[in-house]
Amino acid sequence: QVQLVESGGGLVQPGGSLRLSCTASGTTINSYNVAWFRQAPGKEREFVGAIHWTGIGSFYADSVKGRFTISRNNAKNTVSLQMNSLKFEDTADYYCARTTSWNSTRSKDYYSWGQGTQVTVSK
Repeated sequence: QVQLVESGGGLVQPGGSLRLSCTASGTTINSYNVAWFRQAPGKEREFVGAIHWTGIGSFYADSVKGRFTISRNNAKNTVSLQMNSLKFEDTADYYCARTTSWNSTRSKDYYSWGQGTQVTVSK
């Protein structure tokens, strides 16, 4: 069963930056659109952003627009989430997942979820 693997989480101060990575174990994600979601304690999983399989198109949740950037390197089978100007409210477990559809922000349209990587924004 294909599962994506997230990495790069950690503890960062407000205003700081982190870069998360997503890769696939045993397969390629190069032909799939990939999204990042996050889930804070006690809250539902929410859409963060997604990137087209070509790497040309991307879209983001309003809460992260202008601060977060998704990119991909298909040669390395990796999708990255660059997070800048981090805020307390960005604290969450971050997940990546893949889909063949486009423009969806619904988690049910995505699959091959990883175990997540924890991001904590704190002084």
